Amino acid sequence: MDNEYLKRTLVFLLSGGQGERLYPLTKDRSKPAVPFGGIYRIIDFSLSNCLNSDLKKIIVLTQYKSLSLDRHIKTAWNLFPRELGSFIDVVPPQQRIDNNWYRGTADAIFQNIYIIEMERPDYVLILSGDHVYKMDYRRMIRYHIEKDADMTIAAIETPVDEATRFGVLEVDAENRVTGFSEKPEKPKPIPGREDSAFVSMGIYVFKTEKLVQYLSDNHRLEGDNDFGKDIIPRIYGSERVVAYDYVRHEGDRAYWRDIGTLVSFFDANMDLVAVSPQLNMYDRSWPIRSNVEQYPPAKFVFDADDRRGMAVDSIISHGAIISGSRVYRSVISPGVKVNSYAEIADSIIMNGVKIGRHTRIRRAIVDKYVEIPANESIGYDLERDAARFSMTSDGIVVIPKRFIF
Repeated sequence: MDNEYLKRTLVFLLSGGQGERLYPLTKDRSKPAVPFGGIYRIIDFSLSNCLNSDLKKIIVLTQYKSLSLDRHIKTAWNLFPRELGSFIDVVPPQQRIDNNWYRGTADAIFQNIYIIEMERPDYVLILSGDHVYKMDYRRMIRYHIEKDADMTIAAIETPVDEATRFGVLEVDAENRVTGFSEKPEKPKPIPGREDSAFVSMGIYVFKTEKLVQYLSDNHRLEGDNDFGKDIIPRIYGSERVVAYDYVRHEGDRAYWRDIGTLVSFFDANMDLVAVSPQLNMYDRSWPIRSNVEQYPPAKFVFDADDRRGMAVDSIISHGAIISGSRVYRSVISPGVKVNSYAEIADSIIMNGVKIGRHTRIRRAIVDKYVEIPANESIGYDLERDAARFSMTSDGIVVIPKRFIF
């Protein structure tokens, strides 16, 4: 099969979520715009997958606190020339249908159905802007075409006891969807694999005419205006809906995290500092693109009188200075300065943070441009930290952007 079908595919990237469970990281930005892994934003993964998959007709649907995301896309992703038939358009709610903002994932597409009418694609790929993963969308679209499916849902095998947080697909031996439950108490396992369930990754391919039909029918009904809660349960019994086994098709590259909570955000960052991370950011065959600010290289200084600049099992971004201090299993973003005798462990330090002498930090997320004074201790006295900062149930301390001590 040639790649002509890619030119006939339109991508909608849903990027309007409030990200309430990521607060305070989403205090001033939408969830897809949250920094990740030192130099990236979460949305960079979906956009990089599009670029690497040769998909170049992309609509980014924004809504809440979109300024940071808009700026990032204009700066980092201004590379698809419209005169060559490619584009990344950022589209906020325009109230073309009624006076409402986007009320759900399906409603967001329905409110922009005129874009589908203008572009007239054969296929529509719908993505979420708040997942961290690598995926060759070409394989999924080819699978959709070969199966002659009306809708194809990307699915990932997940332990049954963890699947309760997601939409769970029931499939037959041919991976045709025979049931769907949103966050079920008792997920149905995959046939022959009783310990695992297929969960929806929130990635969908549609035949265009079928998508328009489903959205139009859904708009006339009362509901949540959501693909998972409304459309999938309504159509799988009568339409040809199939599951795409993400891990089987992606192989060694398979990795997917739904960055829905502070804990999942923290864990996904910590995945990167493993000796052999499953999410390989050094794979030049599938690069993740972003806007890299102009900084000098990272610098480590001092090696005398126990005043040693060092980092172990950590990501140290450009422009960072590790000055006579020690960093363990942490993500250090651009422009961070860690002063002498400080110690950081199991933490995420975002852009421009300054850390004073003799300060100790562990299991913390420090948002941008915070200046932490000398002799501070964060992550050691959780009762004291809880009185000052946000904290997850398992003790991860979160310091908001530009917090003043």
